Amino acid sequence: MTCPTTLLVIAKEPLPGRVKTRLTPPYSPSEAARLAEAALVDTLEAVRATPAHRRVLVLDGTPGPWLPSGFEVWQQYAGGLDDRLADAFARCGGPALLIGMDTPQVNPELLSRATDFEAADAWFGPADDGGFWALGLAAPDPELLRGVPMSVAHTGAVQRRRLLEAGLRVRDLPVLRDVDTAADACAVAAEVPTSLFGRLHADLVSSRASAR
Repeated sequence: MTCPTTLLVIAKEPLPGRVKTRLTPPYSPSEAARLAEAALVDTLEAVRATPAHRRVLVLDGTPGPWLPSGFEVWQQYAGGLDDRLADAFARCGGPALLIGMDTPQVNPELLSRATDFEAADAWFGPADDGGFWALGLAAPDPELLRGVPMSVAHTGAVQRRRLLEAGLRVRDLPVLRDVDTAADACAVAAEVPTSLFGRLHADLVSSRASAR
């Protein structure tokens, strides 16, 4: 099994009012940002525990104390999400796996599976909202992403079709649920109750119940 040259995490700095705005309400902007930070930390820790040659945070914003050691930081390219993803892959000199910060339930075992570029030219992780949570490319080509409509119900279908039309051997990862809404947060926290995200979610739910 080969390891990707680069593991990429694309993320926003977890600041109130800038991240997870669909969690508000019921959560306050500050609480939503705390949940976003917890999701990001869990994701980064999973990446740090996954064998790789290089680990990179592709960030919109400024790194904070939540960033663990062992990561390079690249500033995100200015443009649409398709251009930002394409630019991240364009900076990689070899196989790469990119994930977002919306799936704190990821783990090293799952990520390691997607680094086997002997078994596939591309790994695709569909999200249950029609997008995708992971994309791995043995030979990163930014043109595979440019022009893909992002944040719509058919984003994942269009992206996966791009890979197939390029003649790539595509293997699928499990469908994961992104944390976008309060219902998503509740469902994902239940999957990983001992994670930082799961514990914080439980604390916030408990605090709300006590305040009633």
